[in-house]
Amino acid sequence: MIVVGVSALYHDSACAVYVDGELVAAAHEERFSRARFDPAMPVRAFRSCLRRAGVGVHEVDLVGYYEQPREKLARQLWTDLPRHVVGRPAALLRLDASRPLREIRDLLGYDGPVEFVTHHEAHAASAFYCSGFPDAAVLVVDAVGEWSTTSLGRAGEDGVEVLEDVRFPHSLGLLYSTLTSYLGFSVNSDEYKVMGLAPYGTPRHRDAMDALVTEHEGGFALDLDFFDFADDRRMYTDALVEALGVPPREPGDDVTREHEDLAASVQSLLESLLLKQVDRLHRLVPSPRLCYAGGVALNCVANSVIRAKGPFREVFVQPAAGDAGSAIGAAALVAHRAGRRPTRERLVDVRLGFAEPAGACRALLTGAGVPFTDLGSDARLADAVAGRLAGGAVVGWFQGAAEFGPRALGSRSILADPRDAAMRDRINALVKKREAFRPFAPAVAAERAAEFFELDVPSPFMLETVRVVPGMELPAITHVDGSARVQTVDAAVDPRFHALLTAFGDRTGYPVLLNTSFNMRGEPIVNTAGDALACFLRSDLDVLVLDDLVVDRADVPERLRRRLADVAPYRAPSISESVYTFF
Repeated sequence: MIVVGVSALYHDSACAVYVDGELVAAAHEERFSRARFDPAMPVRAFRSCLRRAGVGVHEVDLVGYYEQPREKLARQLWTDLPRHVVGRPAALLRLDASRPLREIRDLLGYDGPVEFVTHHEAHAASAFYCSGFPDAAVLVVDAVGEWSTTSLGRAGEDGVEVLEDVRFPHSLGLLYSTLTSYLGFSVNSDEYKVMGLAPYGTPRHRDAMDALVTEHEGGFALDLDFFDFADDRRMYTDALVEALGVPPREPGDDVTREHEDLAASVQSLLESLLLKQVDRLHRLVPSPRLCYAGGVALNCVANSVIRAKGPFREVFVQPAAGDAGSAIGAAALVAHRAGRRPTRERLVDVRLGFAEPAGACRALLTGAGVPFTDLGSDARLADAVAGRLAGGAVVGWFQGAAEFGPRALGSRSILADPRDAAMRDRINALVKKREAFRPFAPAVAAERAAEFFELDVPSPFMLETVRVVPGMELPAITHVDGSARVQTVDAAVDPRFHALLTAFGDRTGYPVLLNTSFNMRGEPIVNTAGDALACFLRSDLDVLVLDDLVVDRADVPERLRRRLADVAPYRAPSISESVYTFF
């Protein structure tokens, strides 16, 4: 039985494929279109996933879609969306509940049965069916689906059941996004910047933040005097400015101590509210196991608080916890309802996306006239690259299939020596071109993780922060509060990346590497070898590794860089003035 899940027409669209209950492929559309957070029907991702699964569109038995379009339209109309589309014909597409089915037919070329699940059911299913748990309590927290913003439920043999929910406009995701907008960052993409900024400040605005939310037995409610979710210019009212006593930061302005304190305050508030939600969920579903998804579940600092202070002994966070991951949930849920329950195995490897065919990397470099060295064994490659890293090189590392989800986990990564205190600034200058306050994350050989990080469970997806062990000299990946967002790498899951970490450890005593996503600011993570080569040439990375092939910058003809700059120059992203994106 072949089931496809689709998440589309909001942001970060994606596709996933189950074959006989096994998740075999998943991909983001943005990786193919090169348009960050591309919301379009995932035509390219769909085709790629089918190719990876080895099936044709005529063999697909069922498509699951990640939300109920008519219910979403009702909420859009209630929120007075029509006044925002006057004179903007393209925006009227947002008011077309028939569009998802029409585009599945017309753009994906699929004419079989399509089932629609609710948005929070898709999120919940994405976590449960990937957790390996026989049953669990399920928490979903995001900005908004059709109407739900926080859902409490359970999952087991009979599938997923939502027991209670909090409804729009009362939303923890929108609360956090409002402060993201207030701090001059882009909504629906830069919330992680607020999380990264928070440790620099103190939560001295917590009392003012507490006044924004009223808690009650059924959950919580925002005080709507402070919020305006129907305004496409900002998400807050003048009352919030007065209550906080700090003027909103304009995009591009310097980040001050006041902004750090605002970030610390909203992060503290979020953690407190989430803990109360998980406590309530545990009373409803007294399971020792929690599955957690939704965009807010990408807040790795809050995830660590839930694990440390919450009532659940085991916590599984869906690695693609945002809307893209709902493609997995939609497929799994409709497959189960159709009589094909997905596998009970825990998801440990998210390399589910595009992979270059054999010989493609060699053909690319040869055709482009780029000199390379072929190091066609794991041991030789690991030793050669580890030597370059230990010597201070910054490496673009491209291996196998692309990761699904927002994190680069060793397939599409930029790697560097974490012991070098200057490395963060150097990588920002070379390629990332991002805010200095944002931390970089480490990857570590799993069997030695406890030597360097206060971590007692596997962390393969970089979804929690932990303390760096005192005395470990890892300044490039240690945040201002002494924490790090760790990825543990298991030799059985990713032997090549593990071999590189081990080889670096043999040279330095630290089987740890700085690991950040392989892309320039404002671009999606690289997908193809061509994307990787272009990013390498545009930036100042020292080394490019494409599967077994190693390219050193000193060997690359300057004419290639000049030619690329002529035909496809890098363009820094513009800062959107509109925050009206969560519709």
